[in-house]
Amino acid sequence: MIKRLSLAAVLTVTALTLGGCNTPEQRALGGGAIGAGVGALAGQAIGGNTGSTVAGALIGGVAGAALGAATTPGRCVYQQYDRRGRPLYDRYGNPRTYEAPCN
Repeated sequence: MIKRLSLAAVLTVTALTLGGCNTPEQRALGGGAIGAGVGALAGQAIGGNTGSTVAGALIGGVAGAALGAATTPGRCVYQQYDRRGRPLYDRYGNPRTYEAPCN
């Protein structure tokens, strides 16, 4: 029993640590992995058999991926301006822009 609990704790910490390695655009992958791990643990704790563990992992993975994708911050394109507030252009006449997270 203690070995299983230790293994579950190690797997949870590993999943949470690796979930932080993703870029913001890849939150769905990290959320799905964390959700699957938590769902598998919850399914095993509630049902106590392989079927409930697999069902918990599937439900948790889908829910985690959906939540991760929904919380991914968007990227916006902004026009660059000089100190006097005039828009800047490149040598071809295209507006100079930059990308940053949306507010």
